[in-house]
Amino acid sequence: MDKGIAKVTPKAIHLKDYRPPAHLIDTVDLHFDLREDVTTVRATLAVRRNPARDDLFGNDGEHPALTLDGERLELVSIRLNGKPLTTECYTVDEARLTIPRVPETFTLETVVRIKPQENTALQGLYKSSGNFCTQCEAEGFRRITWFIDRPDAMARYTTTIEADKARYPVLLSNGNLMADGDASGGRHWARWEDPFPKPSYLFALVAGNLRHAEDRFRTASGRDVTLRIYVEPGNEDKVGHAMASLKKSMAWDEEVFGLEYDLDIFNIVAVSDFNMGAMENKSLNVFNTKYILAKPETATDQDFLGIEAVVAHEYFHNWTGNRVTCRDWFQLSLKEGLTVFRDQEFSSDMNSRPVKRIADVQRLRTVQFPEDSGAMAHPVRPDTYVEINNFYTPTVYDKGSEVIRMMHTLLDKEGFRKGMDLYFQRHDGQAVTCDDFAAAMQDASGVDLSHFKLWYRQAGTPVLEASGAYDAAAQTYRLTVRQTVPPTPGQPTKLPMHIPLAMGLLGPDGQDLPLRLTGEDQPAGTSRVLHVKDGEQVFAFEGVPARPVPSLLRGFSAPVTLKTDLSDGDLTFLMAHDSDAFNRWEAGQTLGTRILLTLVADAQAGRDLALPDGFVRAVEKVLDDAPTDPAFAAQALVLPTESYLGTQMPVIDPDAIHTAREFARKRLASALRPKWLAGYRANAGNEPFSVDAAAIGRRALKNLCLAYLMALEDAEAVGLCVGQFHGAHAMTDAVAALGLLASSGTAEREEALASFYGRWKGEPLVVDKWFGVQATASRPDALKDVTRLLDHPAFEIRNPNKVYALIGAFAGGNPVRFHEAGGAGYRFLADQVLTLDPMNPQVAARLMGPFSRLRRYDTGRQALMRAELKRIAAQPGLSPDVFEVATKSLEAVG
Repeated sequence: MDKGIAKVTPKAIHLKDYRPPAHLIDTVDLHFDLREDVTTVRATLAVRRNPARDDLFGNDGEHPALTLDGERLELVSIRLNGKPLTTECYTVDEARLTIPRVPETFTLETVVRIKPQENTALQGLYKSSGNFCTQCEAEGFRRITWFIDRPDAMARYTTTIEADKARYPVLLSNGNLMADGDASGGRHWARWEDPFPKPSYLFALVAGNLRHAEDRFRTASGRDVTLRIYVEPGNEDKVGHAMASLKKSMAWDEEVFGLEYDLDIFNIVAVSDFNMGAMENKSLNVFNTKYILAKPETATDQDFLGIEAVVAHEYFHNWTGNRVTCRDWFQLSLKEGLTVFRDQEFSSDMNSRPVKRIADVQRLRTVQFPEDSGAMAHPVRPDTYVEINNFYTPTVYDKGSEVIRMMHTLLDKEGFRKGMDLYFQRHDGQAVTCDDFAAAMQDASGVDLSHFKLWYRQAGTPVLEASGAYDAAAQTYRLTVRQTVPPTPGQPTKLPMHIPLAMGLLGPDGQDLPLRLTGEDQPAGTSRVLHVKDGEQVFAFEGVPARPVPSLLRGFSAPVTLKTDLSDGDLTFLMAHDSDAFNRWEAGQTLGTRILLTLVADAQAGRDLALPDGFVRAVEKVLDDAPTDPAFAAQALVLPTESYLGTQMPVIDPDAIHTAREFARKRLASALRPKWLAGYRANAGNEPFSVDAAAIGRRALKNLCLAYLMALEDAEAVGLCVGQFHGAHAMTDAVAALGLLASSGTAEREEALASFYGRWKGEPLVVDKWFGVQATASRPDALKDVTRLLDHPAFEIRNPNKVYALIGAFAGGNPVRFHEAGGAGYRFLADQVLTLDPMNPQVAARLMGPFSRLRRYDTGRQALMRAELKRIAAQPGLSPDVFEVATKSLEAVG
């Protein structure tokens, strides 16, 4: 960095201030000279004034200054139209290079030096396990060279990479390989050309000692595409599932959306040090190894499903994110929410649709709903931010996906496809907005989305209150629906949303009734979507022969909190009969939540705890029916999580929640012990390993039965668990057993942990699981264990996977221990955030999620969290990433 540069104070950026860039860059020619001590980057840019910014020109026609972004760059030279510029001709500060006078069109060449070896933030160009790698989203490209580093500055790139051939035999970048060859001194080079314009955040470079697996895919139009997955030597046998997932993704996108891949080669590189799950750089996706490497011995079923989903997600970005990208970072959900929806639909088609929907809703409720009620609450399209890295959030991704899903519901499948086709027809090769997407959907379908677009602008989780009244004489049923949207930071009052409420009515025999709203001529099937747009609406149904039980929010048709007047008997009836699989599961979760919250209140009051016999019988009925659909049963038999129960309380009490849930778990284990044992044995056969939905479902049910048995920790249950741990042929079963032993008080716990590490210490991703089961163990000494593991030889604080597996898992996945009343968990997390911030601000900020929800806790815990946030905020030189989370969290409680 140049001497004398003043530090830039973090400041808020506002959507209302958006202006197109003053200049456009048509082509970029990059040359990288990769060395062990320093890398030299030469960038040649073809620049012209932006006609969309003619307002910048004065009467004399003089063009405004050229301003380029840059961070941690050592500027070597600048040439404008081939002529060197002296220091009087430009200015440089910590974040900008400014040339006051430039022609209307010109060529600019800059040469900079950077040090990827010292880049612990893992943004820009850095080294991972001896390999060079880039991560440029959101604003990492400015750490590589001076540039207009914003998504609406799209250019065509040519990239030449030169490096030592022995150390870095593989040289990769975006697009197609145009030429390569040897250079003097044992070096070599490769030149890549990407014919499609893209923003700088999609640039990628990889240079290293890598091996690859190769396959081919023939597109619908008959073109052959070469597919390669690059990994570190020794991991070649773990890429088969990822390759198969890629080919399935390509075929699905052609079939469902008519979208075909557009280049001759598609490369994936897996690296061990990566802040995100993966990155969709055009034709060169860079992945965290977690989402590529898998074989039955080292990966769980959830790993296999996660790989399939993430490979699909990044591939789908080729069109929803790359060919059409976002105009500015406020529009991030334009690409992420849409692509999450696409990968969810893909996974639903590849596996069990009901189980996938349940899993997605569980994540939404566990992660996004708390964000909606915390200090960092923001709309799907935020109005302002300080650090864009803090807005790669569940709201942008998961709630953004739900917004797209609601559009799909409102337009139906055919209308949605027409909207997608028009979107690409209008905007291919452009950087656009969420409004542009909604306009294409509306124009193609004729459905008015003007009211619906509030979902992009308003934060918070809407609350629907539904109550029904049946008139036996008139054979009518009236459903009254009220909606409220709670206040969030910066948005104290809200307008009613347009909420699609999918529903049905069940008769006494458990069958769906024909639905006919008052005034309609014909029944409209047995399931329909109601349009809730006002603060209160009444929907009247005719021709209802008997009192129905309403099935509301089928398929979770909107991301809302639903409150109903259904009795426990109604919920039990829906559990047994609802034709909508999601709502069968939801009825059980609602009933379980009611009962557990009653137990929480009893625990707080010091009353004796008792589990209603009716609930035990309802669980028994699901267990009896489990053989018909083990995957669904495995979901339905899980009690609501401690985190979710907390979201249902005005003031979260982690201790009472844990006490109540553990009591219920042990009571169910004891009351139904013979059936849990039978369920375990029925699904414990040694069938050949498969990752199809049925096999995954059987393993899930088996391990759930074992978990209930281990709640009792009797000799037989412990023996089964230890036997499964030592005899497991698949990682799914080994980790399930290890997790149960890790949370237990049994003598076998320490031996199992030592045995697991001894066997798998050479597999970093498996060691992450070992860290995770200890971090999330509910035993009282969990924090001591986590603190001790910080000094373990396998833990590396510079590796994001290790940080998330240990520190993140404890703070975010072990509420009863993290929130212990003395505040030790809070002090621990604050210490780790302050340690990490100078190395990797992005990871440090992401660890702070639990702090952002401090206002949901009692005054004692609030005070303890506030003290740690103040300590963090007072740290000199704090990054904008951590600064924003700390200050907003403090502002939320005054």
